[in-house]
Amino acid sequence: MDSNHTILFVAFLILCLTVNGVTGYATVTGTVFCDQCKDGEKSLFDFPVSGIKVSVTCLDENGQVYMSREETTNWLGGYVMRFDGTPDLSNCYAQVSDNGAQQGSSSSCSIASGPAQKLKLLFSFFGIETFVVDALLAQPVQPMSSCPKPPPAPVMPPPQVPVMPPPQVKLPPLPPIAQVPVLPSPKAPAMSPPPDTSPPQFKLPPLPPIPPVPFVEPSACCHKLWIRPEYRCYWKVIGPDTKVAVAFGLVAGRRYGTDMTVGEALKGRGEAYKTLLREATTALLNSYNSLGFPYNSVAVITYTNMALLGNSQHDVLMTAIRFIKANSGTCKFTDCK
Repeated sequence: MDSNHTILFVAFLILCLTVNGVTGYATVTGTVFCDQCKDGEKSLFDFPVSGIKVSVTCLDENGQVYMSREETTNWLGGYVMRFDGTPDLSNCYAQVSDNGAQQGSSSSCSIASGPAQKLKLLFSFFGIETFVVDALLAQPVQPMSSCPKPPPAPVMPPPQVPVMPPPQVKLPPLPPIAQVPVLPSPKAPAMSPPPDTSPPQFKLPPLPPIPPVPFVEPSACCHKLWIRPEYRCYWKVIGPDTKVAVAFGLVAGRRYGTDMTVGEALKGRGEAYKTLLREATTALLNSYNSLGFPYNSVAVITYTNMALLGNSQHDVLMTAIRFIKANSGTCKFTDCK
């Protein structure tokens, strides 16, 4: 879609929202991870955990609770809460609920851990706001057996008792000893150094060049760049032939069919549901390739399925606009070699 079509599409959307009267609302999304090693932070061994209750609590200026909401994590470990109207979520916090996590949870990793996380405003458009929460932690009863052991506590040496030197006793001086002439020692014959027998040194061939990986840098590339063959090396978790039903789940499979691939989804245009799938696929690829992308992969899949389940043209268009905005950042691609 060129710039003229994009401007016309956004203008048409603004007109539709003005005529229909958009009702504002706010959504809160995040993920709960199982802290298997019980070290209080997200590490390589941790994974998203389902069936955990998360509460969002809002405090006023006096520290009193004026709003609270609770939700259970889905099978991907994520949770999404919706607040209708235009609530003030600037002083709200999310945390794993102690009572909900320990009673009736189907997961063995159900003990609340870690501090509460403040809500962060990610997106605001026409009275619709999106907040994200840093990862929350839940712990099992016992840590995983394969977790690295903490270093042993240092053993303090026993205190040293100062030792008093023995008293010095002065002895009478010895009589002088007759001087004996000292003969010079014979010089050893000079030996030539042994020949150099060090083994020959071999130079290893240079390693093949590694394709550029902008994973640790913020990067957001549009769908037109993802379909170019010179950037094919950035397809890592999913490929162009991956089915949409596999990448987004059964809800997307029922809507778009089980034969459509993500490569075909990147070429969709001219219709709201095709535009949503194109931008959602682009956002999913960006989330797999950049830690600094505004949405993680769980949030992309969750928002897409929520829009499809709502059967509302308004929700589909608003979700597509969120992904278009996120995909319009700075792209860090370089040609694959």
